[in-house]
Amino acid sequence: MERPLTKNIRDGMEPLHIKDYEKAGGYQAVHKALKTMAPKEIVDLVSAANLRGRGGAGFPTGQKWATVPTDDDGPRPKYLVVDADEMEPGAFKDRILMEGDPHQLIEGLVLGAYAIQADLAIIFLRHEYTKVAKTLTWAIAEAYEQGYLGSNIAGSGFSLQLHLHISAGRYICGEGTAMLNSMQGGRAVPRHRLPHPTIAGLWGKPTNINNAETLCNVPHIVNNGADWFKGLSRCKDGGTKIYGVSGKVKRPGAWELPMGTPIREILEEHAGGMREGVNFRAVIPGGASTEFLAEEHLDVPMDYDSVPKVGSRMGTGTMIVLDDQTCPVGMVHNLEHFFARESCGWCTPCREGLPWAERILKDIEEGRGQPEHLRRLEKLGKDLWLGRTFCPLAPGAVEPLRSALVLFREDFERHIREKRCPWR
Repeated sequence: MERPLTKNIRDGMEPLHIKDYEKAGGYQAVHKALKTMAPKEIVDLVSAANLRGRGGAGFPTGQKWATVPTDDDGPRPKYLVVDADEMEPGAFKDRILMEGDPHQLIEGLVLGAYAIQADLAIIFLRHEYTKVAKTLTWAIAEAYEQGYLGSNIAGSGFSLQLHLHISAGRYICGEGTAMLNSMQGGRAVPRHRLPHPTIAGLWGKPTNINNAETLCNVPHIVNNGADWFKGLSRCKDGGTKIYGVSGKVKRPGAWELPMGTPIREILEEHAGGMREGVNFRAVIPGGASTEFLAEEHLDVPMDYDSVPKVGSRMGTGTMIVLDDQTCPVGMVHNLEHFFARESCGWCTPCREGLPWAERILKDIEEGRGQPEHLRRLEKLGKDLWLGRTFCPLAPGAVEPLRSALVLFREDFERHIREKRCPWR
């Protein structure tokens, strides 16, 4: 199968510098698009390719681009922000692409910026990604030197500046409007959803936010067309996907596979199945903020429409496997500890509710659990659900908790009954 996103990435190999990237076909999409295609043609092409955002929400990329005002007398400047924060536990796919093939991302963002006629692009990167920062820094310098950034790119008349922004690192910055507030020097809290950032985003100007993996797909769509891109997939959404697996499998890692590859195939063929001495029990399919799936769901295709039909979400496509030798209560406690710490504190249900859930889970795990604790956790799962909080952080945080209370009920009850953790 074709693996366009990772074709230039090899274990132990240094990322391609710009001359080698060009020899491998790099920046041909920039020459083609900026010299022969109007911005709207790029938007229409990406829409026809059925490229959905790879950050977790799965919103159609072309549809998002089409909401950016492109009238000649429209507001300027316009911005393209690349979300490369990737702070959710279990997620590491964007790091692989940025460390392994930085010019692919730069080419994709130049095309995205041209499509919406942006003046400035900003890569928002978490500060822990120090190797990525060094790699992007020299790649950006090379792109400026070769004329793929700056004024009059490739003689097209289009100009774009690119800035690498190293963030202080907060999970809430995965929420786009909180990210924009932090970039303006303010507290990283979400904004009201309307107007959308594509209308009034960074400093009140039109701003499009795309995930790093999303943009890496764009050069290949421009080079090869929408039908080729859709042909890479096993479902109606186009392209390939970087799927990852962590936990007690034989070969934890990440692989570029057709969109819609079944969970079982990813776990057993690519991750090698479970290690000796442990058995599969459940999986969080799309990062820490998604609901557990059990063994009967392993043949579900990993795509944005199929996974919700069995009660979870594909999210980032980076799975965390739970085995039968690991305490599920302890695992959920660890996740809720992270989410409680990362709440921005802007709304009361999230600020107070997540630490409350974390404390109850700690009591259960350490032998102080009471039967009424399960009812309180169930109520918190409802009180922090969609529509009850200001942004999606708390609803995402309670997704693993809500499903764990159903799938691992006996484990919670045993902790309370025996007043100890059975796995210790």
